[in-house]
Amino acid sequence: MTKLLLLGALAMGSFIISLIFIRFWKTTRDRFFLFFAAAFFIEAVRRVMLGVIPYSTEQEPLFFLLQAVAFGAIVYAIIDKNRAGRSPNL
Repeated sequence: MTKLLLLGALAMGSFIISLIFIRFWKTTRDRFFLFFAAAFFIEAVRRVMLGVIPYSTEQEPLFFLLQAVAFGAIVYAIIDKNRAGRSPNL
């Protein structure tokens, strides 16, 4: 029961953070915020799936792949933002 409560709280937090990044993206139109919003949304979906699917663990390939995609989006956003020769608000 406690595990489900914590997974729900983490999913809600990740979803709210993704909404905040979407708001930042709407005002700045910077792709950096859009990638971060996508990463946190994927994390929220992963947490919900962990709570809904019985007998699931974070070490299963599906959940590990979702986490790798989310972290990959964050790394790509940072690399994309720091590339030389790119205008700041594209």
